[in-house]
Amino acid sequence: MKIAWFKRAISPEIGCIIAGYAWNDVSVTKQDDIYMTGLCCDDGVKKILILSFDLLALDEWYIQRVRKECATILGTEESCVLFTCTHNHSGPQTISEACHEDALNQPYVDMLEKAILEETAGLQGKYIDVEVFFYSANVDANRNRRYVTADNCASFLPARRELIPLADGFTDQEFGSLIFIASQTGQPVYVIGNYAAHPLAGHAPGLGGLRISADFPGYFRNYVTAETGAECMYICGATGNMVPKEDELGTDAAKGMGIRLGKAMLAAMVDAPRNPARFKLKEPKVGGLIRIFTAPLRPKFKDNPKNLASYYLAKGKFESEIQIVSIGDIAFVGLPGEPCAELGLEIKWHSPYRRTYIAYCATGYVDYICPANFLVAGGYEAMTHRFSARNSIDLIKTAVDGLFALRDTIFPADAKEMYPDNLDLPLVCLPPNRD
Repeated sequence: MKIAWFKRAISPEIGCIIAGYAWNDVSVTKQDDIYMTGLCCDDGVKKILILSFDLLALDEWYIQRVRKECATILGTEESCVLFTCTHNHSGPQTISEACHEDALNQPYVDMLEKAILEETAGLQGKYIDVEVFFYSANVDANRNRRYVTADNCASFLPARRELIPLADGFTDQEFGSLIFIASQTGQPVYVIGNYAAHPLAGHAPGLGGLRISADFPGYFRNYVTAETGAECMYICGATGNMVPKEDELGTDAAKGMGIRLGKAMLAAMVDAPRNPARFKLKEPKVGGLIRIFTAPLRPKFKDNPKNLASYYLAKGKFESEIQIVSIGDIAFVGLPGEPCAELGLEIKWHSPYRRTYIAYCATGYVDYICPANFLVAGGYEAMTHRFSARNSIDLIKTAVDGLFALRDTIFPADAKEMYPDNLDLPLVCLPPNRD
């Protein structure tokens, strides 16, 4: 496999509206730059491009237009170009929201589109041969921000911090990684880290919420690159109800979270190459697929311009893309908006891939996406869940069906039974470290 990559600062001007909290939050300083990072993988037949942005989110129509332009530049399919956002709350306003559509920073998103296309075109001639490894580890650095009582009533912990010691909600603590090692030198040149936590560690009250910053994903990338020399991408997982354990506590909290995840990445970079039989992807092929998920809108969203921006209102239903790209036996599932961790884990559990990672805010912004019972328990996330609760399970099935379909295309089976039904593994399945 060959890869090429880029990293570009995309910090806005001081004085812009900051996305994610109050509409009167205006930046007054810059803590650190925000970035877009891009990685293109070429298996000799097909290319995929993954782009991660230190932004709250991007609009669906914007993603679809720019994604298509990128695909044309690379000579690949649109389904093979995946956008994802870290869901940064310390960057510019880059989405159209109900009652505030004029707050969209149009000059900024215009600049961003130009930058994306320039960097994508600039990948030509920069490809190098690599070996690819994957890894997965548990990192206890996040928590569920919903505390649910015995009678199934949910409290939003950022507004009830005294309940944090009681927080025992379900969490996704998988830190997933991909590691690209140069074939010529044997040195790591690029890594991707995937974890589920809102980038809100550094968003302290007052000045802390008025600074341009990448929050902990920036510190994560900086730590990994400083220690290893490898360039680094962060992809946010299913983070809807996941926060860092030290959320909204300032710069030290953001640095601490970033370094903690950075150390997890270094551990992966140590272990995976030393165990190639287990973690090396052999002659990995790449691919992409897009499926459409539709569902009825909840009554409070249907025909209500106070709750839906005009583009989504005009659809008359909930309709969004679910996108999958894969590198060998590792898949990234790009979901719209803010899916909660329980939904992300269901997709992971039912996936036929060796490892499956979630990409947040990947196909547009549609607020929170919750399991049905969240609407029974209430809480912040349930308030903006747009479609009928009984269809959440259908979103999972749409994603899982797509995973099976894409994997069957990349790994056509000769067996009488479909994969993984055709596997017959031992009682204790511990493969050797080396071939």
